[in-house]
Amino acid sequence: MASIILIGLSLSMDAFAISVSSGITIKGLKPYHALRAALFFGLFQFIMPVAGWYLGYSFASYIKNFDHWIAFGLLAFIGGKMVVEGAREIKKDTSTNDDSITVNSDCKCKDKSDIRSMPCLLSLSIATSIDALAVGLSFSLLGNTIWLPAMGIGIVTFLVCMIGFEASRLIGPLLGKWAEIAGGLVLIGIGAKILLEHLLSA
Repeated sequence: MASIILIGLSLSMDAFAISVSSGITIKGLKPYHALRAALFFGLFQFIMPVAGWYLGYSFASYIKNFDHWIAFGLLAFIGGKMVVEGAREIKKDTSTNDDSITVNSDCKCKDKSDIRSMPCLLSLSIATSIDALAVGLSFSLLGNTIWLPAMGIGIVTFLVCMIGFEASRLIGPLLGKWAEIAGGLVLIGIGAKILLEHLLSA
C-alpha cells in the first residue's frame, strides 16, 4: 500500500501544480469547479493505468513514441494562451472590467483557458495522466493486478489536487494581476518537463 501511495504522489505532482496555478489564475473560483477538476484529475489517473494494463506491451511501444509530444502540445498550447491573454490584460489594464477573469452566477466565461471550460479540463486531465499509462503497462508486464493500485493512484491525486486548490488561496494574493501569466508559465513548464524527461530517457 505504501508503494501505491508513493506512486500516486509522484504521478499527481503535475495535476497538483495545475491545481495551484488554476486557483491563483481564476478570480473567485467556485468550490464546485475545484471539486470537479480534482475529480477529473483523479478519475483520469485511475483510468489511464487500467487502460495501460489492458493495452499490453506491444501497443505500449507504439504509444511511447509520441505520448510525451501529446502531453507537451496540450500543455504548451493552453499555457501559451494563458500567457498571451494575461499579457493583454496587463497591457490594457482591464483588471476591473468585464474582460477580467470572473465567475458569474451562470459561470459563463470569456474565451479563457481555465478549468471551468470542459474541453480545457479534459485536455489537462489527459495531459497530466499520460504517464500513468506507462505505470499500468509496467504492472501488466510484472503480472500484477491493476484495480487496487489504480484506485489508490486516483484517490491520492484527488486529495493532492484539493490541497493544491487550498494552497492557491495563500499564493494568489502575492501574484496579483501577474497570476494568469504565472499560471500559463507553470503549464508550459510542466509540458516541457514531461517532454524532456522522455527525450532524455530515450
